[in-house]
Parts: sequence; structure tokens; C-alpha cells
Amino acid sequence: MPLTYLALGDSYTIGEGVEPAGRWPVHLAAMLRDEGVPLAEPRILATTGWTTDELSAAMDAAAFDPPYDLVSLLIGVNNQYRGRTADDYRGEFRRLLERAAALAGGRAARALVLSIPDWGVTAFARGQDRDPARIAAELDAYNAIARDEARRLGAPWVDVTPISRSHPGLLVDDGLHPDAGQYALWAAAALPAARHALSSS
Repeated sequence: MPLTYLALGDSYTIGEGVEPAGRWPVHLAAMLRDEGVPLAEPRILATTGWTTDELSAAMDAAAFDPPYDLVSLLIGVNNQYRGRTADDYRGEFRRLLERAAALAGGRAARALVLSIPDWGVTAFARGQDRDPARIAAELDAYNAIARDEARRLGAPWVDVTPISRSHPGLLVDDGLHPDAGQYALWAAAALPAARHALSSS
């Protein structure tokens, strides 16, 4: 039986603007298979624009088949974009991460958390005349919360935000979302943590 993988998130997980093969969870699964890990194609529950509460509502309505051998969670950019508070994010993210760990059979070590990339460096943000320093500061605060919650629960943390800041041109035509090349870099960054997670009990 192949190992199973559930990816939870928003536009960054569904891969807005890229072909299915270009999505970072699909890249990650392929990299693991290349190493001999018998991992199935990921099941992705993600939609462009989702906030933490919208992902939670979608999970309420979804039919899952746990336990999954690997679960990933990347959510929060739309909370920041809509001006929601970091305190609200903390509580909602904590509950989502606890649910992700439960879907991994109660194994928090198999619930992989990815940081939110910095959309303030994109052409879209420049076109909207947004303040990149403010976006960066707000996302840093969100990511500090997600990192803290991951550590509190014992979930692995993968920081892809520096990749987004170092490769602001690796975007699809909307000038906002990463292209397949940037997603491949995210997957490579997540690979060691995913490999370790799958080897944990």
C-alpha cells in the first residue's frame, strides 16, 4: 500500500496559475518517490482566497480517510491580506494544526507546517501601490505565530519565506503567485523535513 499525503491550504497549495504537476505538494511527492518512498499523489484540499476559518469550514464538510502518513498545512496569507489580527490567526491556526495532526493519526511529527511567502515583493503588490515593508512585517508576525504553534505541538516547520524574497520574479502571469520553478524550490526546502516526518513513529 502506498503512503498517503494530505495537503491543506490556499492558493499556494492548490498552485494558482500552474499546471497540477507544478504544485509544490506534487513536486514534494515526486521528490520523495525519487528517493524510493512509496508515496501516493497528494490529496489537496485548498482553494485560492481561503482564510483559516474558510479552510476550517471546508474541512468540516470534507470526507477524509485518515490516518494520513503525511499532512501539510500552509495557510494565513489571506488573513493578512484582509487585515485580520495576528491574535485571531493564532487561535484559528492552532486549531487547524491540531486537526492536521489528528488527521495524521495523532502524530504531530507528521504534520508539516510551511511558512507564508512574502507577496509584498511581487509585481502585483507594486501595482497595487502596497507598502512592502508593512506586508513583510505583518507576515513575519504571522509566521512567528505559526512557527511557535508548530514547535508547541511538535510539528516540523519549513521556512519558505526567504525563497519568496530571493526569487521575486518566479511568478505566474498574474504577477502574484509563484510559478512551478519557485514551487520546486519550496518542495526541495520541505524535502528533508518530510523525509524525517515519514520516518518518525
